[in-house]
Amino acid sequence: MSDVVFQTKGLCKRFPGVMALDDVAMDLKKGSIHALLGENGAGKSTLIKIVTGIHKPDGGTLFLDGAPLVLHGPRDAIAKGIGVVHQERNLIPRFSISENMFLEKLDSHPLKRIDYQELHRQARHWLEMLGLDADPAIPVEKLSVARMQLVEIAKALALKSHVLLLDEPTASLTPHETDNLFAVLNRLRDDGVSMIFVSHKLEEVQEICDRVTVLRDGKNACESQPMEGLGRQDIVKLMIGRSEQIPNWQARDRTGNPPVLELKNITTAIGHRAVDLSVHKGEIVGLYGLVGAGRTELAKSILGKYLVTAGEVLVDQHIAAISNVADAVGRYKIGYVSEDRKTEGLVLMHSVLENVGMTVWQRLAKGVAFLTNRAIRTQTLPFINKLEVKAPSLDQLVGNLSGGNQQKVSVAKWLAAGVKILIVDEPSVGIDIKTKTYLHELIRELSDEGTAILLITSDMPEMITLADRIVVMNDYRVMGELANCREYSAMSQGIMNLIHEAVEVDMSPVQATP
Repeated sequence: MSDVVFQTKGLCKRFPGVMALDDVAMDLKKGSIHALLGENGAGKSTLIKIVTGIHKPDGGTLFLDGAPLVLHGPRDAIAKGIGVVHQERNLIPRFSISENMFLEKLDSHPLKRIDYQELHRQARHWLEMLGLDADPAIPVEKLSVARMQLVEIAKALALKSHVLLLDEPTASLTPHETDNLFAVLNRLRDDGVSMIFVSHKLEEVQEICDRVTVLRDGKNACESQPMEGLGRQDIVKLMIGRSEQIPNWQARDRTGNPPVLELKNITTAIGHRAVDLSVHKGEIVGLYGLVGAGRTELAKSILGKYLVTAGEVLVDQHIAAISNVADAVGRYKIGYVSEDRKTEGLVLMHSVLENVGMTVWQRLAKGVAFLTNRAIRTQTLPFINKLEVKAPSLDQLVGNLSGGNQQKVSVAKWLAAGVKILIVDEPSVGIDIKTKTYLHELIRELSDEGTAILLITSDMPEMITLADRIVVMNDYRVMGELANCREYSAMSQGIMNLIHEAVEVDMSPVQATP
């Protein structure tokens, strides 16, 4: 009897101007964690959408337990025991955590009252398994992006799928949350659950996956091969056709430069207390912390979304009165690459050119009578090309791009804007290895040109690669900072020591207010 639970043979899928999948094959064995790898635009998301019933293939066949499988939609896939955690969150903001987790079951008896106490009890079981300390009754809109990601994972686990697809499940998670998740996935594997794991973090793939399929330009570069014996560079060559280029930047001290952004004794309506922080000209300052530490909320407080109730925000050593994002960009030249590109970073129904160009419209319009696409294209195309945004044309709607390519557009928009302060929140979520290297080089170039950069990332290697200083946050407070010596083991240990000290001091959760 075959141990292959799920199989694809000869899958093909065409979109206007794009052959997304071309004769793709993959075998998923029972009780295995199978890596699905490739650059942005390689076809991973399209394959996942076919497997979960969102798209129908133009050719080829799916097999479940050896029998041909035809899916008529996502609910059909769920009924067949195929679950998914999408890269883009699919939660209803005003619904509670438990309502989101069991949405598929709520309408099974439309005339029966919902037992919310039982619903919360079941939800709490899966939340605790993931180490997420959250009340199942609260609306998900009150959660940080990282906690929403954990709810998505809990939602998929609660469906008790025997084939589970995980598309960038650790993208917004710190190493601590990732370790908790991997412990759960290993238990599921031992229980016979088969998983497809999509990630650009190759160290995670090598840690948890036992088999791998690699796609390149919509075709198999590697089909269902054992992970054993494959090194990082072997995988990279399959993905991009060449070895990985790793920057070897030296430690640097930019604190002698004048401060461009300063927070002095900041208290906010959302819960920050006595926060002091500075970013100097040409400096990259990293913010690191566990989920719920308040890093993104601090960034949004700087931009005027949350009220600063005490203390001062200074730009170029002058007190700044920032009431909204337009103020931050227009008056103070502060840009923000959001971690939530779907709702905050992009206008999905507008084109690539319109999205990247919107930050330069005002500047270009000052010197011309009519603002033309040609002028916008001249200003933005170098950044679109540098990040290798894969789209049939610049007129392509951003909503039709893969998640990774949407992130590239989100980053390109602010690179084109020429801001003097750039807040970058989880910049490489969903971005492939080659583009991540380009992005790191661009951020470094911006700092070399004098841009002050505040970097928020849960990717420890990324933090140590880029940051000049690393500030550790917990419970909406700054707990300490470290100068970055670029020595990974020493820096990661120092960061984790500060986090553990902070956790020992106070583990009381801070609830975000709407």
